Amino acid sequence: MSKGSQHAALQGYLDALLTDNTPEPSRVEAPEPAQPAPFLEPPAPAVTFTLPPVALAEPLISTEQISQLPTSVVATEQQSELTVEVLAATVKAAQPSISRWAEGPFECLLFDVAGLTLAVPLAALGTIYPYQADQLTPLFGQPDWFVGILPTAGANLKVLETARWVMPERYTADMCDGLKYVISINGYDWGLAVHQVRHSIHLQPEEVKWRTQRGKRAWLAGTVIEHMCALLDVEILAELITGQDAPPVVLK
Repeated sequence: MSKGSQHAALQGYLDALLTDNTPEPSRVEAPEPAQPAPFLEPPAPAVTFTLPPVALAEPLISTEQISQLPTSVVATEQQSELTVEVLAATVKAAQPSISRWAEGPFECLLFDVAGLTLAVPLAALGTIYPYQADQLTPLFGQPDWFVGILPTAGANLKVLETARWVMPERYTADMCDGLKYVISINGYDWGLAVHQVRHSIHLQPEEVKWRTQRGKRAWLAGTVIEHMCALLDVEILAELITGQDAPPVVLK
């Protein structure tokens, strides 16, 4: 396939993400995967679970280094209870609102998940850790997208398999191979397992093809054709992870 054809194919896929028209893969007879569920508190009486002593994961990029990256965005202050209620209502709204960090020029970090380039606003970025499977502690009874607990200096980080969230209709078991980094998000106790971390980019709001309707990919804020990437709506993704919603289950 020529470079032009590859570019056109990827642009078509990004456009399909915005309209929820991504082609469904052909079905293969296989057991239906269990539907992911939110983290649940163990029923009483709870079984005491003690994490084995392991070395704390050292961040590849420190918080100080991240803060020194060029950015014109001020992180959103802690929202009031009323604002949280309004945000929860907007998750279900047909016409999504633009996040405050997107009201002017903003910086994003690019990273790759199973061949798809994603962007996360630097205003929402926490710390980047190396992904090492032997440092993760699995927990029984968690959803398929839950990889394990990563002990860090700040807290125990719940690591998510990002591909299961952003491309469930294309997910295959080999997408969990080759994971290299865990990206934590400010204000949350979970991190995204990704295959590659690239670099930061500067964006103007008009460079983003913003999503106009919420569908099954509510985590998608929009796409940036120039950089061939999908822009994450971190606030909505957090609502999906911690709330009652879950990524769609697709037969393979």
